[in-house]
Amino acid sequence: MGKHDVNHQHLIALFVLGLVLFNYPLLSLFNVPGTVLGIPVLYLYVFAAWGAVIGLLAWIIE
Repeated sequence: MGKHDVNHQHLIALFVLGLVLFNYPLLSLFNVPGTVLGIPVLYLYVFAAWGAVIGLLAWIIE
């Protein structure tokens, strides 16, 4: 099993993680009437999760 195969498996796992992070049950946990530093909680969660997925993608690709 080469490095290409391992990267492929990590990318598939990252895709599944993205599906879980941006799916209804988890999103509904952050859909609350409140703010953190003036940013709605749901928006903060979406952008933080999005940034984390992009960061992990960059780490895997390197």
